[in-house]
Amino acid sequence: MNGIRSTVQHTHHLSRRVLLSLIGLTLLAGCASRPATPPKTVYQSGLSQVRVEQDPESTTNAHPAALTATEVGTLLRGVRAWERRNFLHRLFVGEADRTRAFRNEEITVLAPPLAKALAQAGPTERVYFHLSHATDQGDEETTTGWISIRGPILHLTISGVHDRHSPGPDISKYDRQLPNIPEASAAHDVTFEPEEFLVKVSSGVRLFSPDQREELQIRYREALSSMPVQPGLERGNERSSQP
Repeated sequence: MNGIRSTVQHTHHLSRRVLLSLIGLTLLAGCASRPATPPKTVYQSGLSQVRVEQDPESTTNAHPAALTATEVGTLLRGVRAWERRNFLHRLFVGEADRTRAFRNEEITVLAPPLAKALAQAGPTERVYFHLSHATDQGDEETTTGWISIRGPILHLTISGVHDRHSPGPDISKYDRQLPNIPEASAAHDVTFEPEEFLVKVSSGVRLFSPDQREELQIRYREALSSMPVQPGLERGNERSSQP
């Protein structure tokens, strides 16, 4: 009898473990099959766009975030970029000049939809931007990156600053579906000024991709309290509701 009772108990425990395993597998399959939230386009004009997308690196972003277009524009004005040069290059030609990563006309375009996108993003999402325009020489020039906010820190990642691309067909009309690959995407360094509000600068590249990723971590509220603002962007926020 003890042997029979032991066998029954063993069978019961085994069945219970199998049942729990099946439930776990079912739950995992349900999570795996759950479709990812598609990106939401906030602004689209030609090849330029701003959209809200899933953030693969964080589920604790402080979104939605309340930043005005003027505040976003003020922060963008503080970003500086310059060509990365090795020791020999610097020895012969010196350090590269630091220039603004976002020109006035680019801030006018980007700041309103970026502010709107940050206000619409959730804790698991970030904001992507791609700025594109044709140059006088017929090339395409692009600036691309991401913005997210975690606690008191604004994370600004830039993968390209004023990258020049080879001419495409009718670039001024933006009739192409995909942008060209840059002929020579020079490595760059970035920083934020005033640097006293810069927490960290990190550099990296994507696996199997030549894209550069430069990330600035900025104490943005403290920076905004001491930086001169750029007025006149709030009216543009009303025009950024397209598409």
